[in-house]
Amino acid sequence: MEILFFLIPLAVILTGAAIWAFFWSVNTGQYDDLDSPAHSILYDDDDDLIPDEAKQNKK
Repeated sequence: MEILFFLIPLAVILTGAAIWAFFWSVNTGQYDDLDSPAHSILYDDDDDLIPDEAKQNKK
């Protein structure tokens, strides 16, 4: 029974911290653009890694 006097306030504090962290992340723009990071891996930006003699001429 005595452990409840420790666990209930601890649960309330942790829940409050989680809610604060969620609202802080929303207010700072963490969830503004969810699609671009997933699509950025598909962009072809590795032209500088391809040797000059292996490049194809685009016409």
